[in-house]
Amino acid sequence: MDYTDRLRRLAINDERLGDGEIGEVSLGEVGVEPRVVALARIAALAAVGGAEPSFGSLVDAAVSAGATPDEIVDVLVGVIPVVGLPRIVAAAPKVAMALGYDLDDLGDLGGFGTR
Repeated sequence: MDYTDRLRRLAINDERLGDGEIGEVSLGEVGVEPRVVALARIAALAAVGGAEPSFGSLVDAAVSAGATPDEIVDVLVGVIPVVGLPRIVAAAPKVAMALGYDLDDLGDLGGFGTR
């Protein structure tokens, strides 16, 4: 199925998007590298203000797909102009926890205060 068919299905809210249901599309079912899809999902979750457990599962999926912590943070920084700084500020501690970092334990932030 080419992109025009997929766009048409999306536009009419067709539950069938290729081989899977729209809500259940796995990382390997799209034509984009799984690592890229996983990073896009983290960006989307930040944009909608997702819950901490959701970040945990998406960050785990991204790392399993080959994304590095640096790439995950770069994606957050990269979407600031689109989603706004407040959304990313809210997402940062959730992503940090998902990556195994407790920002509260980091102490002084180089003169910018503490958490």
